[in-house]
Amino acid sequence: MNKEMLLNGVQLMVFGMGMVYVFLIVMIFCMKLLNLALAPIVKRQQAAEAAAKAAEAAKKSAAAPASGDDLALVAAAVASVAAARR
Repeated sequence: MNKEMLLNGVQLMVFGMGMVYVFLIVMIFCMKLLNLALAPIVKRQQAAEAAAKAAEAAKKSAAAPASGDDLALVAAAVASVAAARR
C-alpha cells in the first residue's frame, strides 16, 4: 500500500508540473498574439506623442526669433509625423 501511494504521489506531481508547463506555453503564445494585435495602436500613440512634442517645440520656437535651420527642422518634424499617420 505504501508503494502504491508513493507511485500515485509521483504521478500526481508529474501531472501537475506538466499542466503548469502547458499553461505557461499557452500564456506566452497569448502574450505574443496580444503584442501583434496591439502594435498598430502603440504606433499611433507614439506618433501622437511625437506630434505633441513637435507642436510644443514649434510653439517655443515661435516665441523666439527663428533661424532658417530651426524652421527647416520644424518642417521636417511635421512632415515626419504626417507620413507616420498615413
